[in-house]
Amino acid sequence: MPELKSIASQIRRDILRMVNGASSGHPGGSLGCTEFLTGLYFSILDHNPKFNMDATNEDVFVLSNGHISPVFYATLARSGYFDIKELATFRKLNSRLQGHPTTHEHLPGVRIASGSLGQGLSVAIGAALTKKLNKEKNIVFSLHGDGELEEGQIWEAVLFAAHHKVDNLISTIDWNGQQIDGTTQVVGGLGNIGEKFEAFGWSIVEIKDGNDMDQVIAGLNSAKALVGNGKPIAVMMHTVMGKGVDFMENDHNWHGVAPNDEQLKKALAQLPETLGDY
Repeated sequence: MPELKSIASQIRRDILRMVNGASSGHPGGSLGCTEFLTGLYFSILDHNPKFNMDATNEDVFVLSNGHISPVFYATLARSGYFDIKELATFRKLNSRLQGHPTTHEHLPGVRIASGSLGQGLSVAIGAALTKKLNKEKNIVFSLHGDGELEEGQIWEAVLFAAHHKVDNLISTIDWNGQQIDGTTQVVGGLGNIGEKFEAFGWSIVEIKDGNDMDQVIAGLNSAKALVGNGKPIAVMMHTVMGKGVDFMENDHNWHGVAPNDEQLKKALAQLPETLGDY
């Protein structure tokens, strides 16, 4: 899928330039989820960049791990929600592109504020149930970091979704094994996340390499094929934090640290400019 891979390369450049320009932000998880967001918005999601907050008759995406806002904003801009030049305002005073997505800024594409981890799955379930009540056939997608699963509210929501057969929900877990203080195994001891979701009554799809665009698209399509079967669907997506930049990969220290100008130059040299920088 050369076109999607080309878009992903440009979005990675956007992420790095945004975080460098603000001297703050979260590049690690953003780079790791680039294939997912690119594949979702440019191939899988039934959405309209003209943006209706109610999302009537279209799919919904909920970004629960809101700190990876750079990849979210870049994807929204590149898919037509707002001018890509606005990416230059990331984390600046009075910008609509805050460090964590907010709704009072009225940025097209953002439906929930997601600065506090653990809340997005509950919101996604509410949206999915609304779709059912309105007899809409559309799907609600959500994304969560593996470290985020240490939040108790997540597991209350996991239990609720299975019990109430919220089978128009596809929740993807970015399983990179890293969080701000170290590995997820050392910090929280998460164990086998897929087995946990399955034990709670969810259908499971695994993407062994979430940084391979073909696997991401195939995995999401497999998940869509399970919609309507009486169970919520969880996608276990294995990714590499900092993917695409050799000195950032698999290093939790890049969870929330901006590259300086020299590091930015080295990073951009590894990523082709395919659509033009903002």
